[in-house]
Amino acid sequence: MKNILGAIVLLLSIAASAQSVKMRGFITDSIGEPLEFANVIATKVSSGDLETYAITNYEGQYQLNLPKGDTYLLKASFLGFQTQEKTVTVPEDGENFTQSFALNPLASQLDGVEIVYEMPVTVKGDTIVYNADSFTTGEERKLGDIMDNLPGVEVNEDGEIEVEGNAVQKVMIEGKDFFDGDSKLATKNIPADAVDKIEVLRNYNEVGQLKGLGNDQDNVAINIKLKEGKKNFWFGEISAGGGIVGDDTAGYLAHPKLFYYNPKYSLNFITDFNNIGEVPFTFRDYINFTGGFRSFNQSGGTRFNISDSGLGFAVTQNDRANEIETKFFAGNFSYAVNESLDISGFGIASDNTTNIVNNSLRQYVSTGLDESTSATTNQSNKLAMLKLSAVYKPTTDLQVDYDVLLRASSQEEDANVFSVFDGVTNDITEIKENKPYSISQNANAYYTLNEKNIFAGQVQQVYQNEDPFYNAVTDLVPFGGILPIDENQDPYSINQDKNVKTNKIDAKIDHYYVLNNTSNINFTLGTTYSNQKFNSNIFQLLGNGDTLDFNQSTAVDGEVFPLVNDVDYTFSDVFLGAHYKVKTGKFTFTPGVTLHNYNVSSDQLGVSSSDNEVSVLPDLSVIFDLKKSESIRFNYDISAQYTDVNDYAEAYVFNNYNRLFRGNRNLENSLDHNYRLTYSNFNLFNYTNISGSLNYSKKVEGFKNQTNILLPSDTNELLAVNQVSSPFNIDSDFPDETFSANARFSKNIKKFVLRASGSLSLSKTYNEVNSAVAESESFTQNYTASAGTNFRDWPNLELGYRLNINEYDNGGLAQTFITQRPYASFDARFLKNFTFNAEWDFYDYTNDRNTIENRYSFLNANLYYQQADSKWEFQIQADNVLDTAFINNDSFDDSINTTTTTQYFVLPRILMFVVKYDL
Repeated sequence: MKNILGAIVLLLSIAASAQSVKMRGFITDSIGEPLEFANVIATKVSSGDLETYAITNYEGQYQLNLPKGDTYLLKASFLGFQTQEKTVTVPEDGENFTQSFALNPLASQLDGVEIVYEMPVTVKGDTIVYNADSFTTGEERKLGDIMDNLPGVEVNEDGEIEVEGNAVQKVMIEGKDFFDGDSKLATKNIPADAVDKIEVLRNYNEVGQLKGLGNDQDNVAINIKLKEGKKNFWFGEISAGGGIVGDDTAGYLAHPKLFYYNPKYSLNFITDFNNIGEVPFTFRDYINFTGGFRSFNQSGGTRFNISDSGLGFAVTQNDRANEIETKFFAGNFSYAVNESLDISGFGIASDNTTNIVNNSLRQYVSTGLDESTSATTNQSNKLAMLKLSAVYKPTTDLQVDYDVLLRASSQEEDANVFSVFDGVTNDITEIKENKPYSISQNANAYYTLNEKNIFAGQVQQVYQNEDPFYNAVTDLVPFGGILPIDENQDPYSINQDKNVKTNKIDAKIDHYYVLNNTSNINFTLGTTYSNQKFNSNIFQLLGNGDTLDFNQSTAVDGEVFPLVNDVDYTFSDVFLGAHYKVKTGKFTFTPGVTLHNYNVSSDQLGVSSSDNEVSVLPDLSVIFDLKKSESIRFNYDISAQYTDVNDYAEAYVFNNYNRLFRGNRNLENSLDHNYRLTYSNFNLFNYTNISGSLNYSKKVEGFKNQTNILLPSDTNELLAVNQVSSPFNIDSDFPDETFSANARFSKNIKKFVLRASGSLSLSKTYNEVNSAVAESESFTQNYTASAGTNFRDWPNLELGYRLNINEYDNGGLAQTFITQRPYASFDARFLKNFTFNAEWDFYDYTNDRNTIENRYSFLNANLYYQQADSKWEFQIQADNVLDTAFINNDSFDDSINTTTTTQYFVLPRILMFVVKYDL
C-alpha cells in the first residue's frame, strides 16, 4: 500500500510539472531590501480568474507555477507600498524564467489597505489571514472542512483544530467568543458558506497589556470573519431525517442551528437529536472542557490537581458503542453594553444514552493466568454547563475580567459482566451512580502603572461536590478474608456510599518590570489552598432487605484495616517566583526560579498528621528564531507533584467489583524533571509546514501502587481474581522515565496536498505487585501518510495509510499489537446539482504471536442534491455500509501488571434520508 501511494504521488507530480513552468523572482523595496511576506498573484488576462499566488520568504524570493499557453497579469503588493503590475505570456513550449519587482513606498500606510488584491493568504505580524473562498472546492459544508484545506492547519479525528501541531485554545466569530474553551463545536456546526476570512492568531494573548512579556509561542486562537450577507441577519440551517438502523430500528435526526451577529451583540443556538451515533458533546468533552479558564501559575512548578472521585464510568466513543441516543442543546451570547463593558456566556445541556457491548481478555503477568470477560453496559449521561463572563476595560491601562462556570451532571451505569478466571465463572451486576456539581469562579485584574510597571492579579475558586454510589452483585464471595461478609447470602450484594467535597482557592499577583525593549523581570507572589472532606462506607444488602455495615476488615496478616472513611485533608502552597526574559539577537532566554512552602495535613481515624516542606524549583525557556516563521524552542522545569484526598484516605474503598483500594497518609510529593525541544517551520514560500518535538520526563519517588493479587488458593473461597492496592512513594532507584517524539509534514504542490506525521512514546515504569518490584515498558508508534487533491472543477481523492504498533513488556511478558489502516476518501460534483462523497477505512489488526488476526473495514457514503440558489438540500446518508460488527483495541496497566485486548461491538449499518433548509 505504501509503495502504491508513493507511485501515485510521483506520477501526479510529474504530470503537474510537465504542463506548467516555474517563475521565480524577488520582491524588494526601492533600495533593494527584501520584503518578507510580500504577496504576488497571477490572474488570467482572458477571464480575470485567479490562477495561483505566492508569498515571499525571508530573502524576498517567491516562486509560481504557471500553466503553459496563457497570458497572466502579475500583481506584487506589500502593506505600505504601491502595488506593481506586470503582464507575462507563457507559450506552449515555454521554459522556467525569472521576474522581479521593486516596490515604492506609499505616502500613507493607510493608502495601501484598499488597493491590495484579495490574496488567498496574507501575513500581518503574528496573524495569518486565509481567504476562505480560495481554499474551497464547493463540497465543504462545515467550518472543519475548510480548516482541513488550509496550509499548516489540521482538524484531528476528534474535530479539534490544530495549527502547526498546537491545539487551538479559543475560537471567535467576529472577535466574539464562540463557546469559549472548545473548538469542536465550531468545526462541526458553523456553516462553510458563511465564512469569509479565517484569522489564525499566533502568539496569542487575550490581554493586550501582557503581550510580549511572557512566552506565548504555543498559544493559538482562531477568529472567523463572516461574509457580508451573514452580518446583521439571522442565518443557519434546519436538518431533519429518518431511516433505519440495523435491520429493524427506526433512525431519526433533527439538527437545527441558528446564528446572529452584529457589532453590538451575537446569538448562537445549536441543537442535535439523533440515534445514529452522532454525538456532538461526549462525557470526555465535558471532562476536558475548560470553559476558557486560564491555567494557574503554569510555570510555577507545582502540580496539584483535583482528581475525579467517581468510579471509572466508561468513557464512550462513537466507534466503541453498540447503540447511542443523543439529545443536545447549546446557546452562546455576547453583548457590548458600552465601549468599556462586554458580557458573554454560554449554556450547554446534553443527554446521551449508550449501550456498550465488549469482550476482553486480561493477562495477569504476576500469576501467569488469564481472565476473560463479556460485558454489556447501559449508560446514561446527563450533562449541563452554564458560564457567564464580563470584561471591563475603561482605559487602555486597566482591564478587569470575571467568569463563573457552573457544571452539573447525572451519571448512571448498569453493567452485566460474565467473568471466567482459571475455569471459575462469576456473574456480576454493577450499578454506578454519581451526581456531581461544581462552581468555578475566576477574577483577573490588569493595570499598567506606567511604561515600566505592569501589574496582574488572579483569583480562582472552585467548589465541587461528588457523591458516587456503587453496587456490585456477584455469584462468588468478593474479597473473602478481607470484608466481613455474610456468606450465607446468594448472591452477594456489596454497596458503597462515597462523598467528596472540595473547596480550592488559587490567588497570585504578578509584577512585570520592563527594563527596556528587549527584557523584563516578572515577580510572582501567590498561594494555593485546598480543603477536601472525604466520607465513604461499605455495606452488604441482605436478602431480607436489611443492611450489614462494615466497620473494619477481618484480620489480614494479623492486621485489621478500617472500612469507613471520614477524612479532612488540606493542601497549601505559598510561593514567590522570579523570571527574567531577555531577547538578544535571534535568542530569547527566560530563566526562572520559584520558592515554595508546602503544607499537607489530614485528620482521619482519630489521628492528625501534618507535613511541611520548602522547595526551590527552577525552570528555563530558550527560543531561537531562525526566521520569522521558523523557530526552535527548549523548555526545562522541575515540578513538585502532589496528590489529593483520594490517595490519602486510608479506609478501603471499591474501585470496581474485583479491586479494593486504600490510601496512604504518609505519601510525600514526587519530583518531575521535564525536557522539551520543539521545532516549527511554517513556510509559505514553498507551501511547506514542518513541526516536531522531543520530550523526556523523569519522575523521582513517584506515586506507585502496592498491589496484591488474591487467587482462590489464597482464601479458602471459590473466588475470581481480586486485587488490593495502596499507593506509596517508590525508591529513587526506580524512577519512571518517558521519552516521546512527534513530527508533522505537509506540502501543497499546486492542487495536490501531501501529508505525513509520526509519533512514538517509550516509557519505563515500576510498581510493586505481590511484594516484588515489577518493571514495565511500553513502546507505542503511530505513523500516517496521505496524498490528496484539491480541485475546484474535478473530483477529489485522498489516499492514506496509518500504522499503529504497540509493544508491551509487562514484567517479562512481551507482546506486540499491530494495526495497519489504509484509507481513502472521494468527493465529486456531477450533473450540476449532485455531490457525492465516501470514506473507506480498512483495519488489519494482528499480534506478534499470531493468536489474533482480525480484518474489517468501514465505508460511509453521502449523496447530496441541491439546485443552484435553492435553500433546500436533500441527502441520502449511509454509515457502516459493510455492516461491520466490531473493532479491536489493546492496552496495558503497569500498576497491576496486566495486558488487555478488547473487542467492541459497534453500530450496525445506518441508512437515512435527510432534508436541510438554509435559513
